[in-house]
Amino acid sequence: MNKVERIAQSVLFGSQLPTPLELGDADFYTLHSDCFKQPCVCVLGVFDGLHEGHQGLLAIAKKDAEVRKVPLVTVTFLPDPVEVLFDGSPQRLLSGKDRLRALAAWGVDGILVHHFTREFAALSGTQYVESKLLPCVPAVSVHVGSDFGLGAQGAEGSALLSSLGRQHGFEVHAHELFCSGGEKISATRIRNLLGQGRVEDAASLLGRWHFVSGVVKHGRGQGTGFGFPTANVALDVRDCIPQDGVYACYVVHGSTAWPAAVNVGKAPSFESQTGPLLEANLLGFSGNLYDSQVQTVFVKRLRESKKFDSLQDLKQAVRGNIDWVAQNLGTTSYNLESGEVEDDN
Repeated sequence: MNKVERIAQSVLFGSQLPTPLELGDADFYTLHSDCFKQPCVCVLGVFDGLHEGHQGLLAIAKKDAEVRKVPLVTVTFLPDPVEVLFDGSPQRLLSGKDRLRALAAWGVDGILVHHFTREFAALSGTQYVESKLLPCVPAVSVHVGSDFGLGAQGAEGSALLSSLGRQHGFEVHAHELFCSGGEKISATRIRNLLGQGRVEDAASLLGRWHFVSGVVKHGRGQGTGFGFPTANVALDVRDCIPQDGVYACYVVHGSTAWPAAVNVGKAPSFESQTGPLLEANLLGFSGNLYDSQVQTVFVKRLRESKKFDSLQDLKQAVRGNIDWVAQNLGTTSYNLESGEVEDDN
């Protein structure tokens, strides 16, 4: 996979969702075959990040579906149940819409999305399977992770699901979580890595570079004064933002990606701001991105945040960051649709 392909894969470029079939307390997306209310293999999960562990589970289920000659349907929940049931829910690796786009990009045939509420959470495992799952997804085989929780507060698990399978004629496969480096791959592990600024290690578990979305806002103007076009991006506090520091990134708007040196968090050498923010010095950029939605793709951490004694020291450090980006990520923009280098000058 070349550089442009990897950027495109990371931000789910080109992955679109069709108009869903609205079912009241759920939505059904038909992607590659007419699979609503059809016998199928299904995989249940939240899929936050759609990391390598999730993809391994999907790959096993896909082989099962191919052998049985039936579609593969994923079943998930929006919002993430922890956002509804607990205070201080963990930062998300993908927004709800991006989770569905990631599943579509992976290649499942259909997606059933339950609208997760406290009322939904109060259903027993039996009530859920019999009244919510099987009427939409008449599964012949169900795949879950070994830690999958079912029913009110997730208190019931794969044992109950297997019992219901015997009653209703579907097989149940509970899989041990996939491991990397001797540890289980999980969204929690990936969040911890990002919280330490270890974006390269997080990428190895995600199977892609991590990205966050935000809106470009007017900033302090100091970056332009240094001679570097700067995008000040306001972030969503719910997203998993890497540890404060300076990173080599790509900033993506539409089908165009620019290499960038990005400062995450408060800039210690200037006044503080409110809310999560990043400042991106864009290479090969000219124009106006104000009020535009962009994605920032994290490739490598260059250094920690620090306060400089003088403006000259700050400029020298910023120039060093930009030089690293220029040498390793490029000096002009990339077209994700054509896969070609663009010339913005």
